[in-house]
Amino acid sequence: MSATNTASAEKGRGDPIDLFSSDLKVVNLGLESFADNLRVHGVEVVQVDWKPPAGGDARMVALLDRIASSSRVDVEAANAVAVSRILKGKPTLVGVGTALDTVPGMTKTTVLHSGPPITWDRMCGPMRGAVIGGLIYEGLAATREEAERLAASGEIRFDPCHHHDSVGPMAGVMTASMPVWIFENATFGNRAYCTFNEGLGKVLRYGAFSREVLDRLKWIETELAPIMAKALAAHGPLDMKNIIAQVLQMGDEGHNRNRAGTSLIIREFAPHLVRLAASGTDPEKIAKVLTFMHGNDHFFLNLSMPASKCTVDAARGIEGSTVIIGMARNGTDFGIRVSGLGDRWFTGPASRVEGLYLPGFGPEDAALDIGDSVITETAGIGGFAMAAAPAIVQFVGGSPEDALAITRRMYEITLAENDVYRIPILDFRGTPTGIDLRKIVETGILPAINTGIAHKEPGVGMVGAGLVKPPENCFRDALSAFAERYTN
Repeated sequence: MSATNTASAEKGRGDPIDLFSSDLKVVNLGLESFADNLRVHGVEVVQVDWKPPAGGDARMVALLDRIASSSRVDVEAANAVAVSRILKGKPTLVGVGTALDTVPGMTKTTVLHSGPPITWDRMCGPMRGAVIGGLIYEGLAATREEAERLAASGEIRFDPCHHHDSVGPMAGVMTASMPVWIFENATFGNRAYCTFNEGLGKVLRYGAFSREVLDRLKWIETELAPIMAKALAAHGPLDMKNIIAQVLQMGDEGHNRNRAGTSLIIREFAPHLVRLAASGTDPEKIAKVLTFMHGNDHFFLNLSMPASKCTVDAARGIEGSTVIIGMARNGTDFGIRVSGLGDRWFTGPASRVEGLYLPGFGPEDAALDIGDSVITETAGIGGFAMAAAPAIVQFVGGSPEDALAITRRMYEITLAENDVYRIPILDFRGTPTGIDLRKIVETGILPAINTGIAHKEPGVGMVGAGLVKPPENCFRDALSAFAERYTN
């Protein structure tokens, strides 16, 4: 604790310090209980929320010092390059394709999933359910039992979406026949892919695989995707960076609140969809597409995710950079990737989501944190932009003040403010962008993530949504690996 005196510390040469004869104004560092005791006695106190670097962990402090003083690497220069590439990125929707024909490395017996690598025996309930549904959808199995045997046989190749320039919400399962959005970073040329959003409730990404789920997937493949492909061809490439900038002005944050984003997509495509009827497309099919988008506020999520993926992927592999370019969860593990450490994953146990539940469900029904949708936070939107979407708290819990506080806190672990994605209520301040591994470890502030909640058992589906904190150890492990690679 320190104290300051508003009176002159010295009335004249040789006069004693007037510390105890005048009113004290106290600045308290750390434990607020000290401040409370002073307030009881009428002392004016300013509380400073201070913590020792790295939570007082001497080993982490030493590693941070080693990195800062290393002559082998200029982290600041490397991070400047990484952040510049993220800010200059221009994610653009350029096409619709089929996973087998479009996604790099895809095969008929490959099943892509969210998060870091995982095997069938370690998969959580909702991911198992999504795999079962994907294998039945592909005709590789006819029943749940057949799908489970096939999944355990070793004949199916399981791989993270991220290893194939792709992302998938929740379980993130992508199979060969599924249609995908094709994104290109118009500045740097790298691409990203994502499946179409199915809506909320009982859907594949939440682990459901009933007949209605499979029928919807088949409709997406045979009607929705072909119609959207024609509409996009008529529209031309769509600048998604401009769209995301608009949705932040309209009350979305690009992850769990997507009403404005979906509305803008409908506006972009509606004229071209209507014109398709004049060229022979069944008007009833077009009406069904528009009705589906109108009733599915999360339609935009599967566009904001690949837009974010191709934006941050441009900063991959920059020697000496501590910028985080990937965060993802598979329901068992949470993993991160760091620009200067290649494609290596650093993992910790998936966390429990704190949030709101649908009627009839509670925390005892919930699976652990799952999905690639945290790519939005990695790019500086989603949970990092919650101040732009205070109404999100009705979906994930908390208060509007919490939404503002969360975004303000994220500025402490990032390197820049986005020059395009701006938040009106913060005087149009740019969203926190460029997550710095060093700052996370030093401050102890973890990335803010808002997310959906899947039922822990296969086949049930969505049960709620909320906020989640990633495990701290994956960031500390990554810092250790960085120090080992780049310091003497």
